[in-house]
Amino acid sequence: MGLDLQKASMWKRISAFLFDFILLGIVSVLVAWGLSALVGYDGYSRIVADSYEKYGAEYGVNLKMTYSEYEALTEEEARRVDEAFAALNADAKALRANQMMLQLSVLIVSLSLFLSHLTMEFLIPLKIGDGQTLGKKIFGIGLMKQDHVKVGAVQLFIRAILGKYTIETMIPVLILMMVFWGTIGVVGPAVIGLILLVEVLVLIFTPTNALIHDLLAGTVAVDQASQRIFDTADALIAYKKERHAEDAARREY
Repeated sequence: MGLDLQKASMWKRISAFLFDFILLGIVSVLVAWGLSALVGYDGYSRIVADSYEKYGAEYGVNLKMTYSEYEALTEEEARRVDEAFAALNADAKALRANQMMLQLSVLIVSLSLFLSHLTMEFLIPLKIGDGQTLGKKIFGIGLMKQDHVKVGAVQLFIRAILGKYTIETMIPVLILMMVFWGTIGVVGPAVIGLILLVEVLVLIFTPTNALIHDLLAGTVAVDQASQRIFDTADALIAYKKERHAEDAARREY
């Protein structure tokens, strides 16, 4: 094993990504379920659902219709729907429950994704060593810094939390939530598209075929079996000196 860069093959990286993505999803769902029970999300959800049924029945309308269904209503039907929503919005208990649902949704989603990334992408690789997630361990992929030295806690944290969690996951997720709630227009999907475009360009045009999280952390995904990774920068310097001395001795011979 020398100092040549032995990049992990793309199929190995894709396989490891899919394996880790599934595990990350399972952990996120379990954490979200626990947080939901802890903060009483279902209670607020029931209040909102009951309020929709109450005012829908009172005014003889369906308050869960889509915008296209609303547009197809007659003038009289649309008037009754507007009155039902006005009554619903005047209900302080229902309004507070709806606001709590929105706030708790953001809290639960962001915190569950943060804790799952912290565990699966930072703590476990820190424990296994060489920046290996469970997927990377299975498919023989390691991480190192671009200078062939082992990754440390700082690089792993930047990679997992700033890169994977914040930029590649939370920003798109929050945008999608705002699109679903109708609080953001075409700008949101455009931002997600821009992030994906940057991700693809970085992958294609960087010599190490990096992704955004690797670029931020200065890490490289390598083939664990063939890549030499040094424990410290001093070990790397010592190795270079040794090789230089050997080359000099051969030239003299």
